[in-house]
Amino acid sequence: MPRKRRVVLPGYPHHILHRGHNRQAVFKEEEDYSKYLADVKELKRTFGLDVYAWCLLPNEVHLLVNPGDDAAAMGEFMKSLAARMTRFRNAREARRGTLWESRYRSSPVQESWMLPCVRFLETLPVQEEWVPNADGYRWTSLAERLGPGGVGVLDTVPGWQTLGLDEVRRRQAYTTYLNAAAPEWEQELIRNAVERNQLTGDADFADEVEAITGNRISNRGRGRPPKKDP
Repeated sequence: MPRKRRVVLPGYPHHILHRGHNRQAVFKEEEDYSKYLADVKELKRTFGLDVYAWCLLPNEVHLLVNPGDDAAAMGEFMKSLAARMTRFRNAREARRGTLWESRYRSSPVQESWMLPCVRFLETLPVQEEWVPNADGYRWTSLAERLGPGGVGVLDTVPGWQTLGLDEVRRRQAYTTYLNAAAPEWEQELIRNAVERNQLTGDADFADEVEAITGNRISNRGRGRPPKKDP
């Protein structure tokens, strides 16, 4: 069965998934994670992307990014990230060959699904049973979102301002939202959308994307729209 072609929309957020080749570990040492994040910070500026959330697991990367006006920037960004980490690991371990799957996967995200996607990424280590609590895993964007921790990668998520009148209240509201159990249908829709290069959103979003691209992108299965505010 042929793989579904990625749809990249300028000015829209995208959930990206990139795995290690044959699901091998792409991060083995703490310096691997730090190196990758430093590259994200540098290359987002080079290519003019916004980064809204991230999660680094040993054998895969999840990013929530906006390519800005140049849709091609996202592909160049991911290509550069992958190449840098491959060279870094190969040089350290005197190895050759690929480190990553040849193609990353991506899903354009409807604005009303932004906070659910952020929560999905920042609780993924809990879903994958790496840790019992989201704040117990170091390599997500959660620490930077809720406090002074992190590496200065994040941009403000669309819809963040609706969570409260000031930053303290927004962080409190998001913490409550994060700790609430996400519905299984929501997690399934987000996971399936990025795995299949489909859309993260509802039927109205499919109509919107069709008007832009001329193609109908239909998700398998159905998902109910999330509430706009946590």
